[in-house]
Amino acid sequence: MIRIRRISNPYLEVNLRTIEKVKEIIRKQFPLLAAKKEEEIDSQLVDSLSHEYQTALFVAENTYDSVTGFALLLYMPDLDFCFLDYVAVTPGKISSGVGGALYERVRDEANALGASGIFFECLPDDPDLCNNPDDLKQNQKRLAFYERFGARPIANTRYEAKVKPDDDCPPYLVFDGLGIRDTLEKEQVRKIMQAILERKYEDYCDADYVKMVVESVTDNPVVMRAPKYRKRKSLEPAPVLLKEKNKILFISNDRHSIHHIRERGYVESPVRVKYIQKELDKTGLFRYETAIEYPDRLILEIHDKHYFEYFRNVCRELPAGKSVYPYVFPIRNAVKAPKDLSIRAGYYCFDTFTPINQNAFLAARWGVNCVLTATDKIIEGTRAAYVLTRPPGHHAERSVFGGFCYFNNCAIAAQRFSKTGTVAILDIDFHHGNGQQQIFYNRKDVFTISIHGHPSFAYPYFSGFSDECGEDAGLGFNENYPLPEVTSYEKYSLVLGKALRKIQGFRPDYLIIALGLDTAKNDPTGTWEFTPENFRNSGKMIGNLKLPTLIVQEGGYKSQSLGTIARAFFEGFHEKRFAN
Repeated sequence: MIRIRRISNPYLEVNLRTIEKVKEIIRKQFPLLAAKKEEEIDSQLVDSLSHEYQTALFVAENTYDSVTGFALLLYMPDLDFCFLDYVAVTPGKISSGVGGALYERVRDEANALGASGIFFECLPDDPDLCNNPDDLKQNQKRLAFYERFGARPIANTRYEAKVKPDDDCPPYLVFDGLGIRDTLEKEQVRKIMQAILERKYEDYCDADYVKMVVESVTDNPVVMRAPKYRKRKSLEPAPVLLKEKNKILFISNDRHSIHHIRERGYVESPVRVKYIQKELDKTGLFRYETAIEYPDRLILEIHDKHYFEYFRNVCRELPAGKSVYPYVFPIRNAVKAPKDLSIRAGYYCFDTFTPINQNAFLAARWGVNCVLTATDKIIEGTRAAYVLTRPPGHHAERSVFGGFCYFNNCAIAAQRFSKTGTVAILDIDFHHGNGQQQIFYNRKDVFTISIHGHPSFAYPYFSGFSDECGEDAGLGFNENYPLPEVTSYEKYSLVLGKALRKIQGFRPDYLIIALGLDTAKNDPTGTWEFTPENFRNSGKMIGNLKLPTLIVQEGGYKSQSLGTIARAFFEGFHEKRFAN
């Protein structure tokens, strides 16, 4: 099993190690170019302005996080095309499927960028251009592989003309129209060829050579070489799932309903999920996947071991239908926790209305699986995902539960993301996201922001003040925007805009949205009166950041209207996030 992830921040320690492994592959696969290419990769990733293109590095990793291949994709936005600089796998892995998976990933990226297509060079399969029979055979295999995707050399030009008389195997320029187009206009291809030769090979190709190649493009539209390895009708119209890839990944916690507290007035009920999903299913904006199981250690990176074990064990011991509510709250002492499990609930909880029952652990545990499944999909390249789960999580701190929350889903996802990049968490629930704040208060790699009702009147009362800004290394990386009991959407949207600008300044690799729908009109736990159109606008504002985004369901308790406001939010988000 492999995963492919994009390296956005080359300065992270984990990515520094990964880039070194990429360079090892370059040294083994391209020994003549190794020194120059190694130096070039570093500058390409950090200095797009001088290169006149944006660089994306994708790495394929196995289950042991070993790098098995990489791809380097250049995007030239002024001419709206991508150039595939390299695809390479670890020697000895040529038939492992890694190369194909990497190529599929860069095609997805090019589609997401709205590029006109991918151009790349491929050594020729013509014996008049390649003298070595072994090289010729390998070249034929490569071109046959790319032809499966509809990618073929551009014909009737002099792109493959030798730059110097003793050159061997001058490359074709191959075009992949991504299943959308078969060819391009002459003037566009001329400009693209000129850009490739001048920006990539300025030290090798002189002005006369560039002019000769550019002027050799005379067909309008340009002509692609006829299929050589497959019949025309059998060409795969690449990505067949293009429309699916422009949908939001949707993962729902199908175990949530076992956690059903039937006491009158308990608003955190299974019907919440039913109303949301029923309405979102109508939109056509989502593609669906099932969660897989993850090990407990990923939870224990966030939550205290003693709390985790208590929560699991007390749920196992409770009889069906019985709930335990905390009612005794001792001063916490790590050595002398109460022995009785029901009394100990107060040791690990901070309110009197969050119960523990037989199924609470299992429901919360599967919520974590859902979030981690979505997190890994985003690391692999999915642009946006929504996890519809309950119980919620944003009030759970490292070693305590409360506010209907047991495991902090957003924090667990952020920790997973932080292994490959920096993370921003934006909590837009009506209630302060105290869990994320407490867990990451001393860290600078996870930027936490919460917009919420002022703690002078809104749960959880003891946190969420504007002067709580982080400590030690985390100083300045936590921000709170507590708002009055009566707040218009106009004022709220100004604060949301400010928070989003703060996130842009942080330049995260990943964005997590703790989505509370309890800011809606008539929600029993909130005091604001936001309409579906207000939620649509908030979705647009967040989507406009165009960051890899994980949206995790938190509060929202006006059941009959939850579907309508969730639909409005996601329609707005999708409109901006997936716009080219």
